[in-house]
Order: sequence, then C-alpha cells, then structure tokens
Amino acid sequence: MSHVKGAPDALVARSTRWASADGEAPLGPEMAERVRADNQAMAADGLRVIGLARGPDGGLDDLTFLGLVGILDPPAEGVAETIATLRSAGIATVVVTGDQRPTAEAVAKELGTLGDRPESLEGQEITSASDEELAARSSRVGVYSRVSPRDKVRIVSALQSRGDVVAMIGDGVNDAAALKKADIGVAMGLRGTDVAKDASAIVLSDDRFPTIGAAVEEGRVIFDNIRKFVFYLFSCNLAEVATIVVASLAGAPVPLLPLQILWLNLVTDTFPALALALEPAEPGIMSRGPLGSEANILSKRFVRSIAFYAGLITVVTLVAFGWGLATGETERAITLAFMTLALAQLFHLGNARSRGDVLAPTRIVANPAAVAAVPLVVALQLLAVYWPPLAGLLGTTPLGVGDWLGVAALALVPAVVGQFSRRIRRKRS
Repeated sequence: MSHVKGAPDALVARSTRWASADGEAPLGPEMAERVRADNQAMAADGLRVIGLARGPDGGLDDLTFLGLVGILDPPAEGVAETIATLRSAGIATVVVTGDQRPTAEAVAKELGTLGDRPESLEGQEITSASDEELAARSSRVGVYSRVSPRDKVRIVSALQSRGDVVAMIGDGVNDAAALKKADIGVAMGLRGTDVAKDASAIVLSDDRFPTIGAAVEEGRVIFDNIRKFVFYLFSCNLAEVATIVVASLAGAPVPLLPLQILWLNLVTDTFPALALALEPAEPGIMSRGPLGSEANILSKRFVRSIAFYAGLITVVTLVAFGWGLATGETERAITLAFMTLALAQLFHLGNARSRGDVLAPTRIVANPAAVAAVPLVVALQLLAVYWPPLAGLLGTTPLGVGDWLGVAALALVPAVVGQFSRRIRRKRS
C-alpha cells in the first residue's frame, strides 16, 4: 500500500473511494464537491491545505481519499509593515506562490498586497495567456498562484516589458531562473539553496523581509548623499573657476592665488564634503516614488541648481574683491576674496545637506560631522590669515573687525538665499 499527499483537487480526481467512519465508501460527485468546499473554506482562512490518500503500491490512481490537513504558515513578523512602507515608497509587492488561489488570496489580503492590484491569476491562466496578454494584465494582478518555474520567468518578463524594475525573492532551485531573469535577484541566505544564491545579485544573511525595506531606504540615503556631495563640490569648484574667469575678462587683478585655490580644494572643501557622506536620511525619504532606472545624478534641474549657487558664491566673492581694491591694497583685496569664498563655501554646506531647509535645531545637529566641520574650517581659515608661516605661504594679510563683518555678511548670502527660498517653497507645497 502507498500513501499519497498533494493538492486536494488532484487527489479527489484520482480517488474512487473515501474513508468514512464506517469504512471505505464510494467517492461520488456529492462527496467530491463537499471535499472541494471544505478545501475552499480552509484555504480562505489562509491555511495551506494538503490532501491525503492511500492506494495500491506504486499506483496514483484508484485511490482512497483520507482527508484534508490545514497547515498554518503565518507571515513573518514585520512583513505586512514592510510591504506598507514599500507601497508608500512607490514599490508594489506581488505574491507569487505554488499554493492554491484561495490560500494565496487570503495571505495577500492579510499582507495588504491586493489594494492597488486586486486581481489574481492561477497557473493554468498564466500558461494559456500570451506574453502580450500577461503583460497587459500584470499591472492589475497582485497574486499569482499555482505557478511553475516557467510561469515565474514569464511573470518577471511581463513586468519588465512594462518598464518596471523587478526584484525577485526566492530560496529554491525552482526560483533560480526567475532570480536570474529579474533586475535584482534576492536569495535567502539561511534557508536558500546554493543554486538560488548563485543566481541572485543579493543574498539576505538573516532571511528577514524587513531587511529588504531597510536596504531600499539605505540605498536611497546613499544615492541622496552622492548627489549632495556632487552638488557641493561642483558648485564650490565652479565658483572658484568663475571668479578667476570673470575677473580676468574684466581686466582686474587675479582675485585668488594658485596656492589659495589649492588650499581651498585640499583643506577647506574636504571636511564639509566628507561630512555629507554621513548625512542621515531625509524626512519622508520612504514616501517618495522611485527615480527610475534611467535617472541621472546630473539632471537638468540639478545642473541648474549647481550653476545658480555657484553664481551666488562667485558674485559675493567678486564683491569682496572689488571692495578690497576700492579701499586698500591688492593683497588685502585678495585676502578678502579668499576668505569670502572659503566661508561662503562653508556656509553653503547647509544648502547641500538637504532638499529642504535645515533651520530647525534638530535638523542642524542631525549630522554631527557637518556641525564639527564648521568650526574646524573657520579655525583653518584663521590660521591661514594669522599664522605667519602659513599666511606668508598663501599670500594673505591680517584683516580688521570691519573687514571680518563684511566678509561674514557676504559669505552668508548664498546660505540665506538657499535656506529661505527652500522654506518658502516647502510652505507653499
């Protein structure tokens, strides 16, 4: 005698008898329908339902149906919350499973994946649909049930054909092809097979779905900080170049000496720029949609913003230089331009730290490295003016109180313009 377990519908179709309390009895249409109804009811409660049967040795036909077993496999802790977070970030989660449709739909409802994608498809429907039909329906389908390894590959391809960036999560050998096909294959590190891990781009060391949500957030933080770093250095360096070019075109003396530019690039700019790598996540970072695979760091709007702030820094530096030429010697004018440029770049750090303003005290101190960079750079600039060996090397001269007040006022202009324009824009939005 052999004992068989499997999909309830498949076992009912192969059974001719059922085990009643009084012994074996013929499995007629009425009893077969009752078994199917019980299966649907159990599956609707989120149970993974397995049918049990017995039969002749080695045979899978003429079976005696024994009953149904419901297995509760609840979602892991934090999965529903992570799916909600991903949804707010513009990332849809789709359930792809080998379980029957009622079980898959019940689990999907519990997890909240059927909100924007209320439809479901079963393996037979996927097989009978063309690639074009599957792609057309994929935007409305939140659950795929009774899927085969080939179905999983077709589902990934259908989503990709719509321009979606697809991440596939799996752990078994039958997931390997879909993991390889997906834009981002994610395998389970603890229970995943070696085949699944080799086919994936990412392996989760803890097998926790919330780790994926944390990875998405951290990826956005890294991308944002790269943009902040580029924005800060490009606008600062462009201002240095523009200051010299404009002064030369105007026939004025050179406003910055070569060693001063080297000092700015190697010393003064370094600490604020490095501090941007430690900037924490922006408020609401997981409430905005993804940028898309074709997004560039240097977008047109981003380049315009760089040019705008570089222009502001250039203007205040040239104003300081012109003020120095009008009221004193060239060496003093160069020192005024040098100090104004250095401090304007330093205060411009606030514009680079966030898309919005950083005027709130809690936002100011959110990045201790950026806060520490301010007094450090100020101290270095004071050394550049008042420490004779360094002042002689850089060609600077001591400044008076009035000079420092003028330098501070001019250097604050880009920061003030940036912060208040962003606050006004935030209030309007």
